Amino acid sequence: MTAPKITPQTLPDKTTEKTPQGSHLDRILGEMSVPIFFALLCFIGIIAADLSPRFLVNEIITRLARNSFLVLSLIIPVIAGLGLNFGIVIGAMSGQAALIIITHLGIGGLPGFLLAALISVPFSVTLGWLTGQVLNRAKGREMVTGYILGFFANGLYQLVFLVLVGTLIPMNNPKLMLSSGIGLRNTIDLIAVNRALDNALFNSVKLGAFKVPWATFLVIGLLCLFTSYFTKTKLGQQMRAVGQDMHIAEVSGINVNRTRLIAIIISTVLGAWGQLIYLQNIGTFNTYNSHEQVGMFSIAALLIGGASISKATIWNALLGVLLFHTLFVVSPLAGQRILGIPQVGEYFRSFLAYGIIAVSLALHAWQSRKKVESKDKG
Repeated sequence: MTAPKITPQTLPDKTTEKTPQGSHLDRILGEMSVPIFFALLCFIGIIAADLSPRFLVNEIITRLARNSFLVLSLIIPVIAGLGLNFGIVIGAMSGQAALIIITHLGIGGLPGFLLAALISVPFSVTLGWLTGQVLNRAKGREMVTGYILGFFANGLYQLVFLVLVGTLIPMNNPKLMLSSGIGLRNTIDLIAVNRALDNALFNSVKLGAFKVPWATFLVIGLLCLFTSYFTKTKLGQQMRAVGQDMHIAEVSGINVNRTRLIAIIISTVLGAWGQLIYLQNIGTFNTYNSHEQVGMFSIAALLIGGASISKATIWNALLGVLLFHTLFVVSPLAGQRILGIPQVGEYFRSFLAYGIIAVSLALHAWQSRKKVESKDKG
């Protein structure tokens, strides 16, 4: 019996010990390159805008409370391999429908907000189930399918609240209805539930010079805990397995379609609640347009936080909201001070939202192609 050959790979030299560390560092820098870049942009923008620290911090706190829940609702579909859920606007429409109902009934305060959250569940579950059924038939093309589904759902939403309300759906409320008696007004005042959640706990106690909506942050914290716990459950692990490889998951006995369906339903319900939190903070909403940019801005924030189409964490979501909305605050003033044109900041914000998504999709396509080519060579 001959002794096994000793190859260079078996020798514990310094080169083989250092390579994993270097590759690990490169991987971390690669994952954090986008957040680092946007952090530098934020730093430059803050200096250029010359805002008072108190104003800037208050704005960031408000926007963190307003938008974090929506961005966090995108994580579970990414884990399940559904990519970025552009169909989150369907959940946002469900939340708005619930707000219209409780406004018509005249129920305000925290009870009205909680009732809206409860009413939104059957809407969002039903629409999420229908969305999941379509996405299961469009495997590999979930994001573009979800994007188109959002347009289709928007058409139905417009049909219901612009045409059917006042005709097939009886509603006699001068504060909500158009003067013709058919369709809802373009803008609905949410004074009954304005900051109902933000002021629910200690009435937004001030932390020094800063007003903090503790109840909203508590709800966001609970969602973070739920997401972290859920990913460790059996269903969460099944979603992770489906996200890594659907074929292997199916061979292992996992019901792939059912798992993906549950993921999109959860995301749609969370999206509806996130839109409720968003709108109660603002205190008013555009009946026919408030939901249109929800998906785009939430996805852009998640990607800026360092997430990708196949990987997203809670920290990606929170960091992304912080960076994205800091730029939202400082970019108009920075554009005005540098170039004397405030519109430049507005254009820059639109460029951020669409540009970061386009770059992310292009990188994902390139990486997928490289993986396929490497497998073919192997």
